[in-house]
Amino acid sequence: MAIQRRLVLSGIGFLVFGSLAALAQEDARSREYSDQLAAIPTAEELYDWHDLLGSEPHVAGTRGDVRQIERLTSAFKRMGLETEVHWFKALLPQPVSAELEIVGTEVDEQSSGVSRRGIIPLPIVERNLLEDPASQHPGLTYGWNAFSGSGDVTAEVVYANYGTYEDFERLREMGIDVDRKIVIARYGKNYRGFKVKYAQEAGAAGLLMYLDPADYGYDKGETWPKGGWANPTCIQRGSVLVLPYKGDSLTPFVEAKEQAERLEISDVTFPWIPVQPIGYAAASRILSRMEGPEVSDSAWQGGLPFPYRIEGGEALQVRLQVEQDKRLRKSANVLGMVRGAVLPDEFIVIGCHHDAWGFGAADPLAGSIVLMEVARAVSELAKRGERPDRTIVFAAWGAEEYGIIGSTEWVEGNAQQLRDNCVAYINLDMAAMGNNFYASATPVLRNAVTQSLLPVPQAGANDNQTLAETWADRDGGPSYGDLGGGSDHVGFVCHVGVPSLRLGAGGAPGVAYHSNYDTLDWYRSIVGEDYASALMVTRACAHVIGMFADSPLPAYEWTTVASELKRHAQNSLEQARAAGMEVDLAGLDQAADRLAEAAAQVEQAIAVQGKLSPDQRRRIGAAMLEAERAWLDEKGLPKRPWYRNTYISDDPRSGYAASPLPALQIAERAGDAEAYRTAVAHLAGRVDLLADRLGEVRSLLENKP
Repeated sequence: MAIQRRLVLSGIGFLVFGSLAALAQEDARSREYSDQLAAIPTAEELYDWHDLLGSEPHVAGTRGDVRQIERLTSAFKRMGLETEVHWFKALLPQPVSAELEIVGTEVDEQSSGVSRRGIIPLPIVERNLLEDPASQHPGLTYGWNAFSGSGDVTAEVVYANYGTYEDFERLREMGIDVDRKIVIARYGKNYRGFKVKYAQEAGAAGLLMYLDPADYGYDKGETWPKGGWANPTCIQRGSVLVLPYKGDSLTPFVEAKEQAERLEISDVTFPWIPVQPIGYAAASRILSRMEGPEVSDSAWQGGLPFPYRIEGGEALQVRLQVEQDKRLRKSANVLGMVRGAVLPDEFIVIGCHHDAWGFGAADPLAGSIVLMEVARAVSELAKRGERPDRTIVFAAWGAEEYGIIGSTEWVEGNAQQLRDNCVAYINLDMAAMGNNFYASATPVLRNAVTQSLLPVPQAGANDNQTLAETWADRDGGPSYGDLGGGSDHVGFVCHVGVPSLRLGAGGAPGVAYHSNYDTLDWYRSIVGEDYASALMVTRACAHVIGMFADSPLPAYEWTTVASELKRHAQNSLEQARAAGMEVDLAGLDQAADRLAEAAAQVEQAIAVQGKLSPDQRRRIGAAMLEAERAWLDEKGLPKRPWYRNTYISDDPRSGYAASPLPALQIAERAGDAEAYRTAVAHLAGRVDLLADRLGEVRSLLENKP
């Protein structure tokens, strides 16, 4: 029977970890469990996990993907975890063919000035390196963008900087005609799918995307294999799908099972222009031949050694041909579980995707190895008789690179279960990439996460420093990002409202992201073969897991929620007024004040609690989780019904960035004052509902039988 079906429905929530003073004995038990977990992981084991999982290319839906699923399944079973392979069937394109050529008119001096057609083929694959033997693996492909349109076009060229919404607006302001031309844009600033979206909307016939040396190459430092930065042929692959929902494009809102009812491909708005990623060697041969006016804005000048120009002129023609096979293919999530000893129906999920565009040593395996080593630590303690109070589910997600598919299908198939029972989700995608620790989290978790992370040793420190003395000791205290898009937390946060956390560390001097150079040799040379980064993140994850899975009551703290709500609302108001909208926050300010007062009262009630029975913990936790789910609106956001969290979503213009209070942002960008006022009133109602539910939590705490 599937793991998610075995978990019995009940509720869970969180309380502030640091304020549970009256439950000191049980707190000590939680801290002891965290310390025991964090003592088990080793750099040697992380190295071995990397060898196992980084042994071959494993693009979703391929034979390499199937073998990766088998490796993960066997590993979880060897640990003694209750293991499930959750198969799904989704639209997963594969490349068939692609060509890129400069096709121009040149003068043949040997033929008395008679013109001839000149063809210059451009590379669309990385060069093989003796220093990195894995780059020669026959399972690697040329550069491609999943969900590109298929076609064969020849056209003039327009340079669009990063291809952001603002960049295409600037082209319109300059009077640059993009219609039926091939756009060339550099990677960065937004999700690549939005570059395609904006190019299509401008009428482009095709799109080329490249890694500019100013952003990723020699302007940053030595390039691979001498250093870690992108060499001239390095290519970033990736999906270009943009839809108002995540997961399989043909099964929105429902799990992509074998027999699921599916949309027709013709009913879904896929990209229709051919799209091709290239390296800056190929891009240079196009951009250096452009003859239009030079860019006037220095922000549009990249790192190649010549002036950048907006238009190529009639003489510069580029031919782009792309063909992809858009078919349904299978992949799977692999889940391992340790059942809780006291509150088995309540659970947390720790996840990282397992698919990659090649070997994936950095993306995703710099997080996958953390997932596997933490799972090993939990299983080792369980074998010693030290089981957590709550159930822990470890998840290796499939097909994330195609559009966050595997995790979304699992979330959609278990939506009610997650809303009723799931304490928190921890995401580890590409987590160990340097010594600079970072965390992004739902505000309700932040205080508790800070407390749990303080004793973690800082990677690379020479004097035994901890994160309390580095990450948490910065000016203004520990910093948290808001959770935006781009990884497997999106379904948990945006669709079912599970409070979530992303842990990781960056700062490595280079990038091999989505390229054929994302190999073990690259990782060990650039990030480090000592695996200090991975060990730091693994220990951090162990401490957070221990707190979530074993604390007396779950660790929510709504005071931070109230303050963050006020901050984001004020920022939104300032942007709206700067755009000329006559609006205010009437009603929302009062609701936020009510929330702050209710949060303080809950904390006071917690502080006087004694030891709670398992039944009391279940009932109080259920009320807390119900309170946190007050942000969910079953109707969804305006024009984005899959996104149900009214507090946060990913940014519908950039894809990666976070969008706090998204309905306000949507109205502000549309310049619609009436819609803004409606969104303010609706959000105030959600905040009032949260405050009311916190009142019910306080009542349970004060009047428990």
